[in-house]
Amino acid sequence: MTEREDFLDWVTTRLRDAEVAIHNGDAGPRRAIWSDRDPVTVLGAWMTGTTAAAADEIFGRLEEAFSDCTSYTHEVLSADVHGDLAYTIGYEHTSASWQGEPRKYTLRVTQLYRRENGEWKVFHRHADAQTTD
Repeated sequence: MTEREDFLDWVTTRLRDAEVAIHNGDAGPRRAIWSDRDPVTVLGAWMTGTTAAAADEIFGRLEEAFSDCTSYTHEVLSADVHGDLAYTIGYEHTSASWQGEPRKYTLRVTQLYRRENGEWKVFHRHADAQTTD
């Protein structure tokens, strides 16, 4: 398996599982795959933070608001690995409840990852809502 294939396997398993968990109200798995070493940035569709501590606060707010994830897919358009850095660009298609209200939405997402102690960690996320004309 190439380094890129190994990374994409991680994206489709551990990263995916963490995203499903947070959309079910559990931020623990997401916290486990995010770096706690600055610089860390979240330029989210709904919330923004520019430190690891701020990202952790955002994850807490998200886990309080999300529940009942019925569908989550990460449509990766582009991804690559360069040494201890990697990226993904794509769409996240989600059906979950936000503060008890069922919602379905698509986000355009770019994420950056770095290898820390042999494991991939997310250290940057930029997401915005997919709009249609």
